Amino acid sequence: MWLDVIDLRDFYASPLGRVARRMIRERIRDCWPDVTGQTVVGIGFATPYLGQYRQEARRVIAAMPAPQGVIHWPIEGPGETMLCEEADLPLPDLSVDRLIMVHAIECAEQVRPLMREVWRVLAGNGRLLVIAPNRRGIWARLDRTPFGFGSPYTNSQLSGLLRDTMFAPVSRAGALYVPPARSRMIQSSARAWENVGVRWFKGFGGVVMVEASKQIYAATPAGEVARRRSYATATNQ
Repeated sequence: MWLDVIDLRDFYASPLGRVARRMIRERIRDCWPDVTGQTVVGIGFATPYLGQYRQEARRVIAAMPAPQGVIHWPIEGPGETMLCEEADLPLPDLSVDRLIMVHAIECAEQVRPLMREVWRVLAGNGRLLVIAPNRRGIWARLDRTPFGFGSPYTNSQLSGLLRDTMFAPVSRAGALYVPPARSRMIQSSARAWENVGVRWFKGFGGVVMVEASKQIYAATPAGEVARRRSYATATNQ
């Protein structure tokens, strides 16, 4: 079930939400340090993490599923958001260089159709970054944050899903080792929690993050042969 966009917006406006945004955004930047001239798309509620790329990317778009709702973003200037169905992205084939999924895969009602659409719009040499609540982490056990809703994943489960939907995982990371507490003392020490977690407790962050590339010549499921073949052919032109 998709979370309401207003609840997501309000969470990221809170002190705890700002901490979560900062910790996850740093991991995203570590993964993708330079997107100059590229098209970057976020699916779900990715706006807290897309802003850092607006000055260097050729274009940045936030795709918000209809059951979640949509809000204007960025606050200043023309809107860069679009309302879409989770299994029908209004984007051309092979048009996206970098695609982030956050507050998306754990909420999707049609996970595999959604991933087929992601496969379709991602360029042949593009990269996908999926961020999902960690089944082993504290954040997934508490429903006072958006990371406590939907279906959480372990790193191996998320990697398996990506392989099953024609993606090849290339790197893994974690974030949100700081407890989801409202205590100012804990929130102010978030950097120390992250440093300790990354070094000693890698499997217990609040979120798992898997970067993947697109498999062009993977086996094709029955019923998708003609459609998938057209994508592969377009890539090789």
